[in-house]
Amino acid sequence: MVSESVKVPLVVIAGPTGVGKTAVAAALARRVAIEVVSADSRQVYRGMDVATGKPSAETRRAVVHHLVDVVDPDDRYQAARFRNDAAAAIEAIRERSCLPVVVGGTGLYVRALLRGLDPAPPADPAFRRELASIAAAEGRASLHARLSLAAPAVARRLHPNDHVRVVRALELARTGASTLEQERWREPVESYDVTYFGLTLDRQALARRLTARAAAFVDAGLRGEVERLLARGYDPSLPSLQSIGYREFVRVVRDGLDPAEALRLMQRDTVRYAKRQWTWFAREPDIEWIDVDKAGGAEGTAELIASALARGGVLG
Repeated sequence: MVSESVKVPLVVIAGPTGVGKTAVAAALARRVAIEVVSADSRQVYRGMDVATGKPSAETRRAVVHHLVDVVDPDDRYQAARFRNDAAAAIEAIRERSCLPVVVGGTGLYVRALLRGLDPAPPADPAFRRELASIAAAEGRASLHARLSLAAPAVARRLHPNDHVRVVRALELARTGASTLEQERWREPVESYDVTYFGLTLDRQALARRLTARAAAFVDAGLRGEVERLLARGYDPSLPSLQSIGYREFVRVVRDGLDPAEALRLMQRDTVRYAKRQWTWFAREPDIEWIDVDKAGGAEGTAELIASALARGGVLG
């Protein structure tokens, strides 16, 4: 019997959207007996396939993927639920003598799994309405200015246009919870022995890739998928349908937004999102960064990861 004190080996492959994480995981599966736990806040939704970057049916036949297509678009799937589901998947994977590999770009999900969730004050609807009134009268930048006075260290880490996080930071500062998120998730979960890889690319090259990828999503039928989701009665204000790509094409279907403009907005916001992901993962400790192009693409990157795991005794 294995001692309960023995840590479970766990590999994480993270990085910005479009960098090639799924392809690298598939290539790694040809070298190592792995199963993938998806850490992607959009791939959990059934029926949202075109613009979420889900692994193809061929890839899923080649390597088992957990936490893909597990809830409907009107189900609220959050970090705490991911943590519980991922932990259960990891345990089952180990029982099959495979190596669990967490793959994804939703930084909060990865952080919740590796370092737990620290309780924070709940949202304050009345205070949020007050902030909304201020933003309407004075502009959203005024909220960031208020945050700079209340919690300057937090404000320096948030872009003035990152409205959701600025509002949340003001809530936390108001309740006295001024500790940065990065510090609230400081300690690792004791049950895992984590090997953490971050994938990266030249930023301009990734921006070009993301621009082309968004256009490919549109060509693959994003508008039709959105029409089907709305026809099934899903509210366009759902968080799932307010994600990049879906929110723009909800406006195409509902408000007559020009599809070309929707694509432009989608491309712009995808590149911005990738930048925010880089910033998030750059703060995470103990990541070994790999430039996918310099490593020789997905195959070369997978070979580097497999070699690092062998050297570290993870495959022993």
